[in-house]
Amino acid sequence: MSDTPTAAPGREPEPADQPQSEPKGSPGGGPERSAEPERARAEPEPEDRADAPEPDGQSRDPEPEALRRESVQVDSAGSPHQAEPPRQGQATGPGHAPSSPWPHHAPHQAPRHGPQYGPQYAPPPWRGPAPPSDSWLDGIRPEPPAPVRMATLWSALATALLSALLLGDGLGVNLLIVAVPAALAAFFAAQAAGRRFRPWTAAWAIGALALLLVPALSDASWPTFLAVVAALAAGSLALHGGRTWPGVVFGSVGMFDSIVTGPVWGWRGLRERAGGSRGRWGPVVRTAAVAAGLLVVFGALFAGADAAFADLLGELIPDVSLIDGPWRFFLFLLGLAGTLAAARTAAAPLRWDRLARSSGKARGRLEWALPLVVLNLLFAAFIAVQLAVLFGGYDKVLSETGLTYAAYARQGFWQLLWATLLTLIVIGLALRWAPREGARDRTLVRAVLGTLCVLTLVVVASALRRMDLYVDAYGLTRLRISVAAMELWLGLVIVLIIAAGLLGSRWLPRAVAGSAAAAVLVFGLASPDTLIAERNVQRYESTGKIDVDYLRDLSADAVPALDRLREPLRSCALRTFQSDLATTDGPWYATSWAEVRARSILEERPADTDRARCPQDELYGGERDEYDGDAEFDAPAGPDDYDGPDDYDPGTGMD
Repeated sequence: MSDTPTAAPGREPEPADQPQSEPKGSPGGGPERSAEPERARAEPEPEDRADAPEPDGQSRDPEPEALRRESVQVDSAGSPHQAEPPRQGQATGPGHAPSSPWPHHAPHQAPRHGPQYGPQYAPPPWRGPAPPSDSWLDGIRPEPPAPVRMATLWSALATALLSALLLGDGLGVNLLIVAVPAALAAFFAAQAAGRRFRPWTAAWAIGALALLLVPALSDASWPTFLAVVAALAAGSLALHGGRTWPGVVFGSVGMFDSIVTGPVWGWRGLRERAGGSRGRWGPVVRTAAVAAGLLVVFGALFAGADAAFADLLGELIPDVSLIDGPWRFFLFLLGLAGTLAAARTAAAPLRWDRLARSSGKARGRLEWALPLVVLNLLFAAFIAVQLAVLFGGYDKVLSETGLTYAAYARQGFWQLLWATLLTLIVIGLALRWAPREGARDRTLVRAVLGTLCVLTLVVVASALRRMDLYVDAYGLTRLRISVAAMELWLGLVIVLIIAAGLLGSRWLPRAVAGSAAAAVLVFGLASPDTLIAERNVQRYESTGKIDVDYLRDLSADAVPALDRLREPLRSCALRTFQSDLATTDGPWYATSWAEVRARSILEERPADTDRARCPQDELYGGERDEYDGDAEFDAPAGPDDYDGPDDYDPGTGMD
């Protein structure tokens, strides 16, 4: 007996108690229906019936007709009624067979059949959850971002205005000034989206702002370029928060995904805000217009009354002309689009950490370990030779090889640099196919790869020693200091890999990326042009050889070191800097501290511009490479030894 309520004897069944299907053999498809009140007939029928017939008379109900007939019960008065289907998974009989999985109707939703009710349409049967999408982009794309806040819009507008006013005259502290409101816009957007401020997010953000100090301190363009690129990568990681290798690699450039969607998101938010607060825009515009008018009028009066105040205003206010209008407008759009892209990324970043990385097929112990053991033996043999050279002296090696001291140093560094890079690739591939069945396999992996890492550190030290010999022979240049810095960073990465093998590797991706950003920051703050000039001046003081022509191509960072040279070399090296600084006088926000210091030195002790006191330019040529600066000339030790251009003995340093 079903637990569905039935009509009492002698009482007409209510509409909710009408049978869903009639017994087989009924002439009219079922017993005669009792008359219903007109109000009940006029009630609208629900359209989402699972058992409503199609217009052609066919039912879309997936239940078989036999089950329909079995669901019709007869009450004590002999009237048929529809039994309520048991719930899904409920026992239905002696065999406890599971009931139909289709949803049942509540009593007040009992279907009504008949021509007076019209056709009934049913939704498709329940098919379960949709299968996951095969697109990798769907797996990393987040939900749509929260609506943009007014604080984000105001910060983006401030960034755009500062970009148009400050970035058109060069790079300096203006980059840091522009970055502050852009960072605030991203912070407000992340706060509105409910994101938490994590320690790594703070580290990336602080690192990005610190990298922008390099353009404010250094006048060299190449460390500035590296610092700006590293700052963009660190800022993008602060917005994404990657932890894995795909998260760190793609997260560092993932902000560019919002270059188009960011401005669209900001425009929609602006329209929504403007539509709901039209009455508040008028007072804001009027207040801003009145304040600007007062500043212009009284500022002009005070500037005309006092020359010192006029000079102060001239230094503080950017010099904007109509000729620069298109360029300034482009900078405005660039600042606005970049800030909105960063804000949208902060509100809804791509989840690069969700990218699946399939592990390589684990190899057998012998197949995996034998090549690496052979490689370790080769590294050990090379290091043994290096130790023999170190303790036995270079004279024996040079006599046996026929190479000069400088050629031996130059030949070895680049090969060792490539050996270090290839070793890192070998370690990465070895970890992908390493055996990992048990504790013995893990011990084998740590022993073999740990030995390779330690031997690679010795190779790094040997490469740096070769570079030191190279610099002693030819002098320090930009290329040489750059690759030496890169070799030092590769050694640091190997140390991090060793630590990850001992402590775990979850932190390794972020540590490697953080070490790269820190290396760029230290490299920029150390002022490589200053180091180059100082090393070459020291070499001149000990050997009497210097390449003045190469030193002229350095930035203003080199002026303090070159100021230590004796005349006439000092004037020969500084006259180019003096003429360049005299013709370029940028505003304070586009001038580096190194340029200010160089201008102060040359104003205190101007360089002698008499070219007759310097050798002819062709004397600096010879076999010097334009980028390496391998040529040098023998300069006199002091002004007393200088008799004219004929006393300069140009040399190549190749002997």
